Parts: sequence; C-alpha cells; structure tokens
Amino acid sequence: MRESKTAVVVGAGLVGSLWTVFLARRGYQVKVFERRPDMRSSGYKGGRSINLAMSERGWRAIEKAGIRDQIEKVAIPMPGRMIHNISGQNAFQPYGKENEAIYSVSRGGLNLELLRIAGSYPNVEFYFEHQCLGADTGKPEITFLDHTTGQTKTTEAPLIFATDGAHSAVRYSLQRTDRFNYRQFYLDHGYKELTIPPAADGKHRINPEALHIWPRGNFMMIALPNADGSFTATLFLPFEGDISFRQIRNDEDVVAFFQRYFPDTVELMPDLVQDFNRNPTSSLITVNCDPWQWQGRILLLGDSAHAIVPFYGQGMNAGFEDCTILDNMLDEMGENWSEVIPAFSRAHSRNGHAIAELAQRNFIEMRDLVADPKFLLRKKITAWLHEKYPSDFMPVYSMVTFSNTPYHRALQEDDAQNRLFDSILAIPDVESEWNSEAVDNVFKNWLKTR
Repeated sequence: MRESKTAVVVGAGLVGSLWTVFLARRGYQVKVFERRPDMRSSGYKGGRSINLAMSERGWRAIEKAGIRDQIEKVAIPMPGRMIHNISGQNAFQPYGKENEAIYSVSRGGLNLELLRIAGSYPNVEFYFEHQCLGADTGKPEITFLDHTTGQTKTTEAPLIFATDGAHSAVRYSLQRTDRFNYRQFYLDHGYKELTIPPAADGKHRINPEALHIWPRGNFMMIALPNADGSFTATLFLPFEGDISFRQIRNDEDVVAFFQRYFPDTVELMPDLVQDFNRNPTSSLITVNCDPWQWQGRILLLGDSAHAIVPFYGQGMNAGFEDCTILDNMLDEMGENWSEVIPAFSRAHSRNGHAIAELAQRNFIEMRDLVADPKFLLRKKITAWLHEKYPSDFMPVYSMVTFSNTPYHRALQEDDAQNRLFDSILAIPDVESEWNSEAVDNVFKNWLKTR
C-alpha cells in the first residue's frame, strides 16, 4: 500500500473536502463520493446548518493545507460571548486574552469554498449523488448507489477515508466486525435554526463581534454573525416536557413563547413564525467508537468517528484536527498506511471521546451557568490566576479553543480545576476576597498535589 497513490474519500462535507486537499497535495489520485448533489452548481442543501466557530485547531489545519487566505475571507471574529438575560440586559464575557477570538463561519459557505479548492486539483474526481451502501471488510472494495442512474457500482478501494458523518455507512460496515466498540446517544434537546436579518442599512442589528447567548436554564438560544449583516440563530429546546417543542403547536404559541422567554429578539426576527414553521426540528447525537480503522486500509475521520454536540464549538475543529494529526504522522512515519492508520487510531481516539464529554459539560455551562453569580466569580478568579501564574494555570476553555493541547489532557485539567474551585469557592467571603492570599494559598496547595 506504500506505493499506491490512489484513495477513496466517502463524503464531501467539511472534513472530507479538506482531507481531499491534503491528499491531492501529496499527489494522490482521489475519488470523492458524495450522496448530495454538487453544491457548486445546486447550492448548499446539507443537513445541519448551525453556524460554526472556527478556532485554533481549525485554523491550524487550514493553514497546513495552504488555504488560510481563502477561508479568512468568509470568517467573522468573535472575541467573546454576549449574554442576554430575560429582562433585556446584556453582559459581555471575553473568551480569552486580548486579540484571542473564535470566528463565525457559515457551514454551507465554508463547505462550498473547500469544494472549490479541492476541485481545482487535476488529480481529484468528484462523484455526486452517489450514496455509499457499505465497504467490504473482506476485500478492498466499496459499493455506491448512483442516484442519477439508479445503478449500483462497486469500486476498487485499497485506501478508504470515511468522512460521511454521524450516520456513516462505512462505519456501519465496521460495526459488524469483531471487537468493534460503538455507542451513540441523543440529547433530550433538539434545535431549530432561525434568522435575524440585516437592518435596513445592511448592517447587523446586534453586535457582530460576539457569540450571543440567551440562557434560560434548561434551554437557550444562540446567534452567530454572518458576513451579509444577518445572524444565524439557533434555539435549543427539549423535545418533550412543560417547556418544549411539543408545546409549541401553532403560530400563536411561537409568538407567545418568544415574547415570554426571548422578548428582546421578537423585533429582531420579523420572519420568526415563517422560519419556525419552515425549518426542521433536528436532533443532537454523540457518537463514540473504537477503533477508528480496519486493517490499516479503512479510516474514519470527523463525525464518522466522533460526532459531538455543538456546545464547545469544536465539532468542525476536531474533524479538521484529525487531518492535521494524520498529515503530521505521514510526515513522520512515511506513507506506509498499514502502519500509519492503526497508529493514528490508537493515539487519537481518546481525544475524540474527551471532546465529546467536554461538549456535554459546556452545554450545561451555556444554558445554566453563564448568568450565575458563582460562575461569573469563577471566571473572574480564573482570569486572575492565569494572569498571575501563566505557566502553571491555563483556563480549560483556552486550552480547548486557543491551543492545540490534546483534548484528553484538557478533560483531565477540567476535572482538576473543578476540584480546585470547589475549594476556592468554599472560602468564607470569597466574593469580596476573590484575589486574596487565602485564594492564592489554596491554589498553591492544589499545584503541589497535581
């Protein structure tokens, strides 16, 4: 397989398109199969359309692929989050240090740009409207249904990269093999996309330099800016219960729900009812599996290996980091795939499990804690400790978002810092003595026991 310079990529979404660029730059003849039509001519008709937050891991992959300049054109910096309470008051919370920001990008716009870049390589062939029916684990073949002809095609595929998403057909083939571990679970919450259109002058109606959050306990709404002056808003709400999608049955319920829980958004969304009725209510899945590979010739990447909920803004970034790490391993080990693929799976799968757990935890933070006084106090002490002891203490959010620290180490640090703050917040009168010697002493003792 070392001499083979052909590869099949299943799925032309974000990760598949980016990994195609990496392979093409290495001189591979790449065949890319995608069940959807070619969005370069038909427009974006994907599944999830939540706006994405590009952070350090994503930028690192984009830069390594040599396409950062093209992608920066469609990205909007967000240096912090804007919290909207139910009375209409706002509070800005910076994400990191000065000049640190995450970047809002349109899923469809980014996918389209990556497809165009991948398609510019003469050694890349796309096969759209080809649905994967499964990979043969006994021999190097993979089968597709061509929706344009209705015919089934089996293709020789000595090297397969599965980037076909959370419901991956390739992964399903591996699930039927011996000793393949698989787990999936859904949140009780679903999501619905809404739109805040531009103002009459074409500008954003609310501050575009922030990720906006309306936390309401067991549910919330977020909004990310777009380059055209609009915001993509997303409502996260339980499917069932007293406050849920099930309880919103008609147009009057939609208006009443938003007037009660998100009153400051009603005037911002003139097409609220139409958007609510037109856009689907979608589910949120987490996928854990291991190993991510089969016999050194089939490899799962991105959501196919580690689909996560979107609350740390790391789904795309984690998938892009797969590309970076795999490409680095090829640099180090050579293009001996039968060794590289298993090594990648062994080394990196724990990071996929870790970011899934961190994303679940951040959901609770976003919907419940961002307006809580104890949480805000913790954020204040966190920033103080990081400034005072920059080499000994880094906020977990910064580790995940503004560094390339492996996710499994960030998860370990999250557990450790939770123990630290249990002790700090138990100090009497810590609210007024948050930068005191007592806090300093607790921190130093914590460092000794690490």
